[in-house]
Amino acid sequence: MTGDALDAVFSALADPTRRGLVSRLVREGPHTATDLARDLPMTRQAVVHHLQALGEAGLVDAHRDGREVRYRATPEPLGDAVAWMLDSGARWDRRLQRLRAQVESRGATSS
Repeated sequence: MTGDALDAVFSALADPTRRGLVSRLVREGPHTATDLARDLPMTRQAVVHHLQALGEAGLVDAHRDGREVRYRATPEPLGDAVAWMLDSGARWDRRLQRLRAQVESRGATSS
């Protein structure tokens, strides 16, 4: 995943409403914007706006089903974001381990 694509995922997920929509779509499967708006304190159009932002980040896919548009979560970008976080965490762990070893060795030599 490119840096721009990763930025788009994190930017889209920075909004709690969008995180809630993704979570619901993952848990319950495809829904229309109308279905999703029923449980939220916002209009259907506001939900559509959030879904479009999630779609631009690749987190949601829209499919026309007759007169309705159904939205479903697409997990691939989430997997890429998790992989990036795990890799970053592992790099920080290695740095902290080296720092700890260096501090401990200095403490042992000054005694």
